[in-house]
Amino acid sequence: MGWFSSSKPQQPDAASRSDRQKCWDSRDAYFKCLDAAGILTPGEETGARCKAENEVYEQNCAKSWIDYFNKRRVLAEQQKSVLIQADNQRHSARK
Repeated sequence: MGWFSSSKPQQPDAASRSDRQKCWDSRDAYFKCLDAAGILTPGEETGARCKAENEVYEQNCAKSWIDYFNKRRVLAEQQKSVLIQADNQRHSARK
């Protein structure tokens, strides 16, 4: 590529709306399976439990998205317990 080249640098295409929806749907199905199995952290399931859902999830989502969603799932659960504890403290302070 020279100084006066008219070609533009190649940029990866952003995920289309349908691609994002496939990712979200497969994530939701996988997380629903984990919820039914009582598993909080993705990847801790054993045997064939949620294997099919996980394969679809990994096929439809970028690795960076999977890492984000998996961490967000654990953090959201941790936040729930903190919020419940704060709400209980608020109620006891009112008494």
